[in-house]
Amino acid sequence: MANDKEVVKEVEWRINVGDSSLERARFACMWVVIEGMAFKLCKFVKKAWELGLNDPRKFIHCLKVGIALSAVSFFYYLKPLYDGVGGNAMWAIMTVIVVFEYTAGATISRTINRLCGNSIAGFLAIGVHWIATRAGGELEPIISGVSLFLLASAATFFRFIPTMKARFDYGALAFILTFSMVSISGYRVDELLVMAQYRICTVIIGGSLCIIVSLIIQPIWAGMELYVLITGNLDKLANSLQCCVAQYFSYDEAPEAGSDEEFNKKLLGYKCVLSSKATEEVMANLARWEPPHGRFNFRHPWKQYLKIGASMRCCASCIDALIGCINSKNKASDDMKKNMSSISIKVGASTASIIRELAITIRNMKKSSKVDTLVAEMNSAAKELRNLIKSYPNLVNQQSHNAQDTPTEAASPCEVAAKTEVPLMEIIQVVTVASLLIEIVARVEGIVKAVEELSNLAKFQPAMCATSKEQNDEEAMKTLQMV
Repeated sequence: MANDKEVVKEVEWRINVGDSSLERARFACMWVVIEGMAFKLCKFVKKAWELGLNDPRKFIHCLKVGIALSAVSFFYYLKPLYDGVGGNAMWAIMTVIVVFEYTAGATISRTINRLCGNSIAGFLAIGVHWIATRAGGELEPIISGVSLFLLASAATFFRFIPTMKARFDYGALAFILTFSMVSISGYRVDELLVMAQYRICTVIIGGSLCIIVSLIIQPIWAGMELYVLITGNLDKLANSLQCCVAQYFSYDEAPEAGSDEEFNKKLLGYKCVLSSKATEEVMANLARWEPPHGRFNFRHPWKQYLKIGASMRCCASCIDALIGCINSKNKASDDMKKNMSSISIKVGASTASIIRELAITIRNMKKSSKVDTLVAEMNSAAKELRNLIKSYPNLVNQQSHNAQDTPTEAASPCEVAAKTEVPLMEIIQVVTVASLLIEIVARVEGIVKAVEELSNLAKFQPAMCATSKEQNDEEAMKTLQMV
């Protein structure tokens, strides 16, 4: 037993000797963790810095928020201002925090929604409180509770209506919040009218300050964002269509394709068009709140941009189907492609030219004198392609007839059927590609009609045949510099 105890003590003594190495291991692990966190922090700062460099307006927006908050804080710091609004100055600060948005339209929208929601809720809460106090002490909490239930439920249902949700969702939320606070606190507070008056005033102060800062210091217009998005998507759509046709028919003169990566980026640009619906709707709704700015006059037809975007998505979905057909397993022979390549490339090029011309029309806000000519050329090329497709069934019948006329000793019925199937499978992909190109032509005409309607509603300048390309480029550059 004595020997066992000595062994245990010796083992314990050896473990104690290892404590210093264990501490060094812990220190090393902690150092590795700290070093990893520092590396991630540096990486995050680098990404944030690159984000700001790519779009300096984000830095400017941050500064604008800081300016607005600093200005509204004087209602606490300066005694004369604090005496005017009292402790309710915090509502002005809260208003700045929840109202100030990236674009001017979003800031104006949230400010007006908050002001209207708070004002209506305040008046209704005061009216309900007056009725409840006249009804007596026992009925007062019942009337207040029932009114809170009914109005909060109605305002919540109001938020589910699509047309109302798009423009007044935040106003309904502000109504529910303010009515609940005022009606509940009114049960214990005597000077309810004074409290509601102060809070509405502070909301007006905070919201007005947000609008002033947003419009004066480098304003970011939601309408301009929508305008740039639509014109950029038109260019992407044209590049995708032309690159798609070039890739299938091995057209050497691909549009400015300096590398495979750049070519693939242009080829897949149509996906941006397909995924931009939500952004377009948000920007269009916010643009309606903005005052006239730049070349966008009062009551500019922002809804028409949504129609143009919908027409572009119809065309982009057809391009998506075209790319899916090109990447299918059933491949056409080179002879089949060569027979249709010239006219198909002509259709793709003319269609892409029209889309680019429409983008220039919107950028310059001038009606184009080339669109009608380009549309006529596109329809002529599409007609030639349609006639070529009609001739392909005769080719299949001829090849099938030749296969059937082969002597029986040279080919069996199964071989004849296989030979017939081969030319048929080769033709299927080419005919499908051509049919999709013709469908794209029809959908591009829808984009043309939508842009023409926009030019009439927005009163674009009439077409000037003498306008040079340099003047058009200069107009486009001036528009882009306004962003």
